[in-house]
Amino acid sequence: MHVNAKIVAMGGLMLAFTEVCISLGSVIESNTLFLLAAASFMVGIMIREAGLRAGGCFCASGVLLGILIAPNKFYVLSYAGMSLYIILRETAWEMIAKDSGKTKGSKRFWLMKLIAFNVIYLTGISAGWKLFVAREVSWQLVLGIVAAGQFGFWIYDMAYEYVQSQIWTKIRNKLL
Repeated sequence: MHVNAKIVAMGGLMLAFTEVCISLGSVIESNTLFLLAAASFMVGIMIREAGLRAGGCFCASGVLLGILIAPNKFYVLSYAGMSLYIILRETAWEMIAKDSGKTKGSKRFWLMKLIAFNVIYLTGISAGWKLFVAREVSWQLVLGIVAAGQFGFWIYDMAYEYVQSQIWTKIRNKLL
């Protein structure tokens, strides 16, 4: 595989930005989700610029470096989950585009994104539930948390679309 030197340099800068965002999440607590989302969007940019394999390696290096650098390891785990969703989303995009050639507005694409998110989200909730909640809770609270996650998913996905289509295209022309 031939890798362009500009892509490698851009990947290094994006990895540095990713680690700064993960570490700043511990310092600026009110913006933690924003910073983790910005860090995970870098995985999507790397996938679109260099392919799925490079994006997966970028995600893995971000997680490993985050374990070494970030003061709050829970944020590294959150970054990993958000980045995994981006990888699955981009994989679904490529699969559907390869099959039918039409992805925009595809119900199949939305269903694949929703399934990918819910597998990651519900696994995270069930695995971390005993870690954060010591007592029995009502099913209404659990339902509320799941519903809030669906709303958060919608916002996160729309923000990712906006970053890719509007912000990155403007920055990309200046960098590459």
